[in-house]
Amino acid sequence: MKNTGFWLAGILGVILDQATKRWAVERLLPGPEIELWPGVFHLTYVENTGAAWSLFADSAEFLKWVSLGVAVALALLAIRGGSLGRWEQAGYGLVWAGAVGNGIDRFLNGYVVDFFNLVWIRFPVFNVADVAINLGVACLLIGLLQDKSKGTEPASTLSHPEKKSGHGGSS
Repeated sequence: MKNTGFWLAGILGVILDQATKRWAVERLLPGPEIELWPGVFHLTYVENTGAAWSLFADSAEFLKWVSLGVAVALALLAIRGGSLGRWEQAGYGLVWAGAVGNGIDRFLNGYVVDFFNLVWIRFPVFNVADVAINLGVACLLIGLLQDKSKGTEPASTLSHPEKKSGHGGSS
């Protein structure tokens, strides 16, 4: 199978996201938040109808289609695109996992379940899918920086080199 790292990162990310959200619904919804580190890090159940930092609040209908579009586009990249480099596979797979994980919530519930709460910096409550997206972007940046330091193009562009024309060049 092509781009195995994409699917491994993606599927594991979705499984972890959905399992932790199920736990949060069962454990945090009926009761109070859990203070893992009082005043610093809590587990707090939140139903988010928006995106990151509650942007586009009450836009779950629109955002579910955005999630689906991102998931489909990335899956097509993994299936039909060229062979991706290791960092690209991990990065795109994790972003796919985040889009699928939050998309499942949006399609089934009309909101995303968030529960990680960094209370000491008043950061918006988030979930495993959000972490996967951010880790995915970090992997893509590492891959890009690694390729730049080697003086090469990213693996995905190497697999589709542009055809060179014999016109207009000097020999």
